[in-house]
Amino acid sequence: MVKFLDLQKINEQYRNEIDSKINEVLNSGWYLLGEQNKQFEKDFAAYCGAKYCVGCANGLDALRLIIKAYGFGVGDEIIVPANTYIASILAITDNGCTPVLVEPDLNTYNINPELIEAKITDKTKAILVVHLYGQAVQMKKIWTLAKKYNLKIIEDSAQAHGAYYNDKRVGSLGDASGFSFYPGKNLGALGDGGAVTTNDEELAQKIRALGNYGSHKKYENVYQGLNSRLDEIQAAVLDVKLKYLDSDNAKRKEIAQYYLKNIKNPLIALPQTYSENSHVWHVFVIRVKDRAKFQSYLNDNGIQTIIHYPIPPHKQECYNELNYLSFPITEQIHNEIISLPISPVMSDDEARKVVEVVNSYK
Repeated sequence: MVKFLDLQKINEQYRNEIDSKINEVLNSGWYLLGEQNKQFEKDFAAYCGAKYCVGCANGLDALRLIIKAYGFGVGDEIIVPANTYIASILAITDNGCTPVLVEPDLNTYNINPELIEAKITDKTKAILVVHLYGQAVQMKKIWTLAKKYNLKIIEDSAQAHGAYYNDKRVGSLGDASGFSFYPGKNLGALGDGGAVTTNDEELAQKIRALGNYGSHKKYENVYQGLNSRLDEIQAAVLDVKLKYLDSDNAKRKEIAQYYLKNIKNPLIALPQTYSENSHVWHVFVIRVKDRAKFQSYLNDNGIQTIIHYPIPPHKQECYNELNYLSFPITEQIHNEIISLPISPVMSDDEARKVVEVVNSYK
């Protein structure tokens, strides 16, 4: 079986360095908000091209904290793509804000910038862009709209560590960006983890306090905060793996290019990119009409696949107030997409097998 993602094999590459770092943390006797966090935050901010990085517990919290720090709440609207993972929308509603859903571009799966302005009202506070599946959103039009209407731009960069828009990486394309370090991400921890990047010092300080019970100083609580901190072991592991992120992304790109060049099945719609460095291929998503049949065929022929994601947010039970809405492009995407295996430890033989099986499907 060609695994969709072999996390054990990925982390085994860095086993000696990770072991050494974990021992360093254990021997320090300091497990939260210590030197490992400081070092990783410094290194990750520099990697993203941002001035500040604040670690937190997970990617959802990163977005929750950004919205909370801006003070957005009941009555405020935040524009967000309709086809995103539900965490993007949970962060909005958790703060009492209203998500305003916008259809994606069918070719890139990212929010369609041409459809945003029609959704802006006097209640709109921000545009939350999601660099879905690993591809950076095309930002030029969004920057123009944000300036025109005095809106904040919040990036959901959970799937796109290292992707570029023009000469800037995600994490530095908006006012603030939320990252996830869930183990399966391009930069993955050994458990949950997240971070916010920003160039706004005041915002960074507020987010740091909000994630620490609303406190800058122990037992003195300025805000009604959360408990959302990146622990020292995860920070240490992430700092080890950060050194290899670009080379790991290059391997993903190599496999993606092999798929794009060699998958010739007319029943398959391949993903599209708009520039060489815009996509870091967190997942390689294709579309096929009879998805259940296709997935069963691949599984029977030794190829493991995953669906990202089978149900769009506006059709989820937890958002039954949105169930009446119709987003045809989003619904088509969620009915047809399926992700093929891709990872930095995938062998050439495994990639060839995937192509052969996909091409043989009828």
